[in-house]
Amino acid sequence: MRGIFAAGVLDAFLEHQYQPFARAYGVSAGSTNLIGYLSGDHGRNREIITGHACRPEFIDWKRFARGGHLCDVHWLWHQSFDDVPLSLNHYLKGHTELWVTTTSALTGQPCYFRIDETNLHDVFTASCSLPVAYRDYPPVNGEPMTDGGLADSIPVLRAYEDGARDITVVLSRPTGYRKKPPRFSFVPKRLFRAYPALAEASLKRAEQYNGALAFIENPPADCRVRVIVPPANFPVGRLTRKPELLDRGYLDGHLAGLRYLDQAG
Repeated sequence: MRGIFAAGVLDAFLEHQYQPFARAYGVSAGSTNLIGYLSGDHGRNREIITGHACRPEFIDWKRFARGGHLCDVHWLWHQSFDDVPLSLNHYLKGHTELWVTTTSALTGQPCYFRIDETNLHDVFTASCSLPVAYRDYPPVNGEPMTDGGLADSIPVLRAYEDGARDITVVLSRPTGYRKKPPRFSFVPKRLFRAYPALAEASLKRAEQYNGALAFIENPPADCRVRVIVPPANFPVGRLTRKPELLDRGYLDGHLAGLRYLDQAG
């Protein structure tokens, strides 16, 4: 639900016809925000997050207690795709490539897929499949996958390796945030006992995440990184569903997007 911030940022970009990017890299909710932006669909992301994502079909603690999904990302992606128009041809004909990250359950490594009309349903579902909260491992090309954020939450290093030297990053956490490692290593090992490489990826997630933040704060001399971050008092958490808090989160993102555009000239 913290993706509501990026929804506001990207709507501000759309309002000013701002899309200078050669490539876009998305992870989890960030990836679905980006397809709405690159399809030119102003307001689509906000509608889905404040509508479909707040329905019990998506988040259901009772279902989770009975052994089902806490967050049914398969339902969310497919139902919102059916209900809220997506101008996919606009994206397919555009100049910006969208690359989406998933995590292989078999290797624990990040996998990057360029989105097209043949793979979007599989890849978006996989990239958003929060471990434990979504109990399945959606396959992509026959390989079981989970949330891309487990292996590469902020793929800025991947963008740099691909040749990007002017990078804009939209974060979902305020400035100064650092991810803490798991307190008890046996917990991931038990949760992912069927996929030991996934357990190792979980144990290394904080190190990987914080390493990406270090790159952002101190990029190489040949690279410019601009960052858009929520304010310190950003009111939206992972599972926030209160309409007034989501509206505030969207407006925070929209304002941050406008400020970025002012600085970008």
